[in-house]
Amino acid sequence: MVEIELIGRILLTLMRFVVFGLTLGITIISFQAYQQQRSDRLQYAFIGFAFISMGVAVSSVITQLGGAADPLVLIFFQMAETFPFIIGFSMLYLSLYK
Repeated sequence: MVEIELIGRILLTLMRFVVFGLTLGITIISFQAYQQQRSDRLQYAFIGFAFISMGVAVSSVITQLGGAADPLVLIFFQMAETFPFIIGFSMLYLSLYK
């Protein structure tokens, strides 16, 4: 049973790295697009993807703290991890709306 849990944790960690890598890739591509053609839309998109990448990173770290932290501290961190996502998706909204 312990081996299955270990394999599951390893797979989950690998999957988190893939998600983080994909968000970083999208951020880099959007930054390159913004450098080539400077527009407000591309700037908002780049900033949005950067904040979403930050949210993914923070989310992964907080998940690792899951069992070790005090429940109240964990709730505070989980609330704080939503701010990069809120900012990121708001910036993406602005980039598509304008």
